[in-house]
Amino acid sequence: MIRIKTEKQIDGIRRSCKLLSAMYRELMPLVKPGVQTIDLDRWVRDWIRKAGGRPVFLGYGPRKNPFPAAICISINNEVIHGLPGRRKIREGDLVSLDCGIELEGYISDQAVTLEAGKVAPEIHALNTVTRECLYKGIAAAKAGDRLLQIARAVSGHAKTGNYGVVHQFCGHGVGMELHEDPQVPNCPHGPNPRLSAGMVIAIEPMINLGTGEVEILDDDWTVVTGDDKPSAHWEHTVAIFGDHTEILTDPLE
Repeated sequence: MIRIKTEKQIDGIRRSCKLLSAMYRELMPLVKPGVQTIDLDRWVRDWIRKAGGRPVFLGYGPRKNPFPAAICISINNEVIHGLPGRRKIREGDLVSLDCGIELEGYISDQAVTLEAGKVAPEIHALNTVTRECLYKGIAAAKAGDRLLQIARAVSGHAKTGNYGVVHQFCGHGVGMELHEDPQVPNCPHGPNPRLSAGMVIAIEPMINLGTGEVEILDDDWTVVTGDDKPSAHWEHTVAIFGDHTEILTDPLE
């Protein structure tokens, strides 16, 4: 069931989103060669708690294998849900960060992909196109239009560069829970409800340098590309109004 939010609820989600983006602005300069990803996760946990929020990813998922970190850090061929650990970021890595905050019961979700030092030209191009796909998708998210218009905008732009579009994972409704209806795919398939005022959704293109197929590692979390080529991931939380669509998280590029 798609939850239609009230103005009060959207305002609460907006505050959570602004807090999340503020965290990213301080975190992003710390993502550089030589840094262990586990240290970034510790920093995120501390920042969110000091700011009065809760790291919504930490402990999320099945009781037997909850997500063990406050932020997903996915490097190179890791598409999403990368686990922070002792691994050090290297020069030329493509580093995707995905995080969410609960603030006074309202939830935000945002992802960015950073280039550690100087990356190969094809890696930079992939990251640039993925970010463009995000904004193409947002531009297609209008009250009265259909959900799959977003997917057509995302996949259409990605395919102009012959990139692979991940179809096994997608965006989603967000705000009161981390994952709500509807699913927001990046390829045009599945249910196609009409977008309406009061919907809050996370649009998140996951675009690969090679195939769009992915696999899940034995940790049951980390999603990697099927051909081990790099992937990029960008995400905004947006609210749909009758006459416009508002990006609730701040631009971070």
